[in-house]
Amino acid sequence: MKKRINYYKDLSANYSKPGLVSPELAEKLIFEAEKLISLKEDHFPTITPDYPLEKVEQENKVWWPTHCEALRQGRGDILAGEYRQELVYFCQDGPYYGLEEQKEREQHWWALIVQPGVTMCWPIVMFHGEFVWFEWYCLDNATNETIAKGSVAWLRRGHRGGCYIKGEQLTFYRDVFAPDELLKLITTVH
Repeated sequence: MKKRINYYKDLSANYSKPGLVSPELAEKLIFEAEKLISLKEDHFPTITPDYPLEKVEQENKVWWPTHCEALRQGRGDILAGEYRQELVYFCQDGPYYGLEEQKEREQHWWALIVQPGVTMCWPIVMFHGEFVWFEWYCLDNATNETIAKGSVAWLRRGHRGGCYIKGEQLTFYRDVFAPDELLKLITTVH
């Protein structure tokens, strides 16, 4: 039988379940997330000997915990900043092309998965070059029920490129559209 691994062994924070990230580390990761999205270049970077897939993969591993914390804190401004202008997003409500088509729908998803009393977790994350694949679920902290879950594949060209293709399967068990009071909790780009 194949030995199970800790997917967070070499990462700066572990988001596989609630309670593993201190408030101090969470604050540091948000600061890092804001810095990382500022590194995204207007021109899509090419994989070259100076910017090889190994470097892209390492940058994706640095980025991953910042993405998780941005989601837990409802930082839609950071999450939207992770995408390239020419994003292709495949999901059951899609496909979406660019940054405008999915904006309203995705805001509802973010509001539901980070609502008060719910903790989003990513028990599995794997990296291969620019490919990042992960599973997530949202745990109701009072009832321990899973309110939503999914699996996601990103093509992310490191810090310089950001996410240009995203494929996601989402399942919501409790709600499908977020009420206005939850939407107001998501930080958006002004």
